[in-house]
Amino acid sequence: MPTNTIRLHRVLRAAPERIYRAFLDADAMAKWLPPHGFTCRVHHLDAKVGGTYRMSFTNFSTGHGHSFGGTFLELVPHERIRHTDKFEDANLPGEMTTTITLRPVFCGTELSILQEGVPEVIPTEACYLGWQESLTLLAQLVEPDIPD
Repeated sequence: MPTNTIRLHRVLRAAPERIYRAFLDADAMAKWLPPHGFTCRVHHLDAKVGGTYRMSFTNFSTGHGHSFGGTFLELVPHERIRHTDKFEDANLPGEMTTTITLRPVFCGTELSILQEGVPEVIPTEACYLGWQESLTLLAQLVEPDIPD
């Protein structure tokens, strides 16, 4: 069962603390994580090492969706998040590992994402396209500094 690896890199105009929070807050994730044309429902999220999460993405056009979840393996506040991802669909076998690394830079935060073990049936280009859309939405969420 061959798998693919996805690597992404961005610099965002936001502090690492804000980006870290966006990766672990259920409401924030539902807003930025689903790529264009999808909605997201976070069913459960326990953001601690050993904690689990479960969510679903639904194609807004067709109504079809897929659910997935995983376990948090490493949480270093404002620096690193590592978790597993596993689809509930038997046609998408295996377990992925996603590592998010945050590094402060003079203009914000350098964000690196490594996703390993992506099922071969998911085209690599589709993963990159979806992540690019999601990261654009993430920037739109974390970059504005809106006063109370």
